[in-house]
Amino acid sequence: MNYEDILVNLRNKIYHPIYFLMGEESYFIDQITDYIAKNVLTEAEQGFNQHILYGKDTDIDTIITHARRFPMMANHQVIIIKEAQNIKKIEDLEPYLNAPLESTILVINYKYKSIDKRKSFAKQLGKKGVLFEAKKIYDNQLPNWINSYLASHQFSIEPQAAAMLAEYLGTDLSKVSNELDKLIISLPENTKITPDHIEKNIGISKDFNIFELQNALGEKNVLKTNQIINYFAANPSSNPITRTIASLYFFFMKILTFHFLEDKSQNAVASSLQINPFFVRSYTAAARKYPIKKVVDIIAILREYDMKSKGMGNVSTSAGDLQKEMIYKILH
Repeated sequence: MNYEDILVNLRNKIYHPIYFLMGEESYFIDQITDYIAKNVLTEAEQGFNQHILYGKDTDIDTIITHARRFPMMANHQVIIIKEAQNIKKIEDLEPYLNAPLESTILVINYKYKSIDKRKSFAKQLGKKGVLFEAKKIYDNQLPNWINSYLASHQFSIEPQAAAMLAEYLGTDLSKVSNELDKLIISLPENTKITPDHIEKNIGISKDFNIFELQNALGEKNVLKTNQIINYFAANPSSNPITRTIASLYFFFMKILTFHFLEDKSQNAVASSLQINPFFVRSYTAAARKYPIKKVVDIIAILREYDMKSKGMGNVSTSAGDLQKEMIYKILH
């Protein structure tokens, strides 16, 4: 069962006796847990029937004892186990799985780790309840996730604006959702979010950002490239060299991949590079500006400056000056 299916069932009051929520992406685990905590029981019922335990302070016997109690003046009791990854021998819960109490909803947060799905404990979890693995989202998946999140709140977003957010916020979904919520609160429903909205409400410059730097480099627009990199150098805390290098590395790796594609139609390129079809034209144009040998040289430059940014072969050059040097070598 995936994340959306779990939430749909919960909204329809279809409950399972056990929710074992594991994996690296804590956002999904927190969202499911918070929904159960806030919506299964009324406020009056929660006082007697909702309990939160922490893995480092509890054990399996205590959890089973709580789980086998009947609710007081309510149809269910909710028991939430946070930081369950700290419990030794979590599989010792298996005897309870064989006959869970239907009136208990046991929610186990097993963050940043996963259990072996091949073992009987995992199989029993799948039979008696919900076994959900929250996998880390990849960089290339983030713009689509942003689209989906906004669509669920009756908003839409331009591809360029989604790319800006993805580049600057990274894949910490809690952070991304917080920033999106700022937009949702600030703008009328059904708004199509643009780079202007992002600049005004979140503070990411629509003209001086990593996405615009990529575009300027792709066009070999020396003036615009230098304007952006000078802005980065003047604002190093919000434009760290490590992020610039990482973003440009993926950008030029995609250009290199483009060169070797047999099918360069829009859909084929978008699929191969894992980008929105809206951006295919930009990569096509950039590939014309940068032949294979130059792209290979640029990737070597990026690796060189990645080492320098970490202090290897660099004693006193500032991060801002390193960015300027790096961009000069890329362009010339």
